[in-house]
Amino acid sequence: MAIAPDENSLGDYLRDRRTRLDAAALGYPMTRRRTAGLRREEVSQRANVSITWYTWLEQGRGGAPSTEVLDRLAAALVLTRIEREHLFLLAQNRPPEVQHPQPQDVTPQLQRILDTLEFSPAYVKTADWDVIAWNHATEIIMAALMSLPVEKRNMLRLIFCVPRVKEMMHDWENVARFVVATFRSETARAGASDYTHALIRELSQASADFRSLWQEHDVSMHGEGTKLIDHPTLGLITLEYSAFAVDGKPHLSMVIYNPATPEDRARVRALIGDVPMPAVPGASGN
Repeated sequence: MAIAPDENSLGDYLRDRRTRLDAAALGYPMTRRRTAGLRREEVSQRANVSITWYTWLEQGRGGAPSTEVLDRLAAALVLTRIEREHLFLLAQNRPPEVQHPQPQDVTPQLQRILDTLEFSPAYVKTADWDVIAWNHATEIIMAALMSLPVEKRNMLRLIFCVPRVKEMMHDWENVARFVVATFRSETARAGASDYTHALIRELSQASADFRSLWQEHDVSMHGEGTKLIDHPTLGLITLEYSAFAVDGKPHLSMVIYNPATPEDRARVRALIGDVPMPAVPGASGN
């Protein structure tokens, strides 16, 4: 027999979260308490909504709550970030607007994943394109990025404020346009912070190219692609890249580069592995 769809998923979710709470831990007396968790009137008081309206909401007849009310309910029910997101999806059929979090160090597990990519430069960046974690291959292949102070290690600073990068990167104009458009999209999704606005001012003052591209208001997504760079040791090399979201941290993404051809792979492995390197016609240095 087919299972009927849940016609009151929001009310069921609110009721379930309410009954799972520890009333004693929240400071409520346990005397004459016949049910687990909080009572409806206690949740309504904590969320500053009427008991009648909250009761209707659990019964599936309270109407669509506003964002402000949902935030108060999430706080009243002590929801985690994931639970709060689920509440918004049930009530408004969309996730809540993301509040821009402060960059955080990656977990040891994620760093170990980066480190296992022995011959593939990989790093984790924020929505502001600050690079906050990387592997050994990144240090070798992307030495220009590593030359920046740790607190200034940002891909936009690299592209617009380090002159030699413009010379190394073929098709720099299209790369720069793509990076600015993606930066605009990602910071809008994450919620632009004071740090974001300060970074935009810094780059606008330091680079006429950035200032011009920022004024075009283009948006893009990271996704996948290729980059052709003139490496000081390897010469011309093509790298494929893919960007991946970091689950549970919407402001972070992991970017992985792979040499695009067997010849590129052999040269990268030789450089990183410190073994004899194949001859490279036209290499710009050794």
